[in-house]
Amino acid sequence: MNFFKRAWLSMKARKGRSVLQLIIFTVVCVLILSGFTIQSAADKASELAREQLGGTVTLTVDQEKQMAAMKEEAANSDSSSTDSKPKFRSNPIDVSDANELASLDHVKNYNYYSSTQALASGFDPIESSGDTSSSSDDSSSSNQTGGPGGGNGGPQMVDADLSISGLLDSATSTDFDAGTSKLTSGVAITANDKDKNVAMVEENLAEQNDWKVGDSFTVTSSDGNTKVTLKIVGIYKTTDSGSDMAQNFSFLNPYNKVYVPYTVANTIKGSDYKDTVDSAVYTMDDAANISAFEKEAKKVDGIDWDTFKLDANDTLYQQMIGPINSVASFSKNVVYIVSIAGALILGLLVMMQVRDRKYEMGVLLAIGEKRGKLIAQFFVEILIVALISFGLAAASSHYVAQLAGNQLLAQQNSSTTSESTTSENRGPGGGGPGGPGGFAGSVSNLTKNTEQIKELNIQVTLEDMLKMGGIGIGIAFISVLLPAALVLRMNPKTILTKQE
Repeated sequence: MNFFKRAWLSMKARKGRSVLQLIIFTVVCVLILSGFTIQSAADKASELAREQLGGTVTLTVDQEKQMAAMKEEAANSDSSSTDSKPKFRSNPIDVSDANELASLDHVKNYNYYSSTQALASGFDPIESSGDTSSSSDDSSSSNQTGGPGGGNGGPQMVDADLSISGLLDSATSTDFDAGTSKLTSGVAITANDKDKNVAMVEENLAEQNDWKVGDSFTVTSSDGNTKVTLKIVGIYKTTDSGSDMAQNFSFLNPYNKVYVPYTVANTIKGSDYKDTVDSAVYTMDDAANISAFEKEAKKVDGIDWDTFKLDANDTLYQQMIGPINSVASFSKNVVYIVSIAGALILGLLVMMQVRDRKYEMGVLLAIGEKRGKLIAQFFVEILIVALISFGLAAASSHYVAQLAGNQLLAQQNSSTTSESTTSENRGPGGGGPGGPGGFAGSVSNLTKNTEQIKELNIQVTLEDMLKMGGIGIGIAFISVLLPAALVLRMNPKTILTKQE
């Protein structure tokens, strides 16, 4: 009788043992296949997020180097002289240099930012409860302060009413891209509006002054020297709550934020800022290409890299794929643990089976059956169980993986949200390092409003099935070989004489 037939008859005679092996092997295979499918879904979601979000690289002033230079200058100067004390100097970026970086490979889109503050001229801004600012065009120069107007070392300013946010394209700006601000009527500001005196105003400011699209209003520069008349091309609504300081200063109130082309913001800031920007933000076609872009950008000789720096920011990408990577890592560990545990459990079952069948093996060996065929018989028995388990796992693992993967992802998303909230609460309550109306102040809004990936698209692929089958056969082979070898290494006479 060949070992295939013996294996089949043995399984029929020991139905309870065979069913137990089937249950254990099916659970192991389902968990292994679920782990692989979750990993595959996480990889696809991560790749999709990377392609859709890319990452941003910001060209801005290197304030750390500027601070170091200030300290060195202070050490070498006469400390008793007030005039000799070092101060932060404004270092705007030439638009020509920014355009040169925009032409490099991997740049999906780009935006320019130039921010300042201004006074309302002939209309009423949204007042803050503790605001003491004056909107009068005749404000005394004695009230001038070196506020956050045109940048460090820029034009001096009186208390301002409005935050002027100059940009190249409002649709791709941080506030609108994140959903913090949304256009409700009119059109957005685009690159075609460069050098045009157009503006987008918040709907609360528009309602207070009975404005509609097509109306015009006038703003005065914070030093009182420049007046600019702006035509309203769009009205937007913001959900930004602003900083704690907004209750004391009107220009920090998000309702008083006016979007204009960056060229208009430069006009308000003064002639020294013509054809410049405060920062340039480049969005990559893929977050993986950030390093390649930075390497090529450093070859642009026209930019003084001792003054400026490239800040890579893939916060959005990391925020979205962080929970996904955690789920993928967990599923990978599940595959390892289940594979090892499955091999041990099945090995113990087969070992108990072999020990119970020592007499049978001793008789077969005594009548001339080869040891290899006996091992093959045990392997065929477990392999039949494995093949049935593979089919059951293929049919059910999709549902198990979908349920487990989405549950794990929800937990990771919840954990990530809690950590982000805690981090924000620790930080300053204001608009961020970029100052009021600046670009950096909007990064937190962009991150906060980015929708997390809440569901994985679980699909059982042929590749996952093959990997699960390979591991399953490996577990079957190991679970048979080790216990059988411990018994079959003895000769038939020893096996039969020890049989009780």
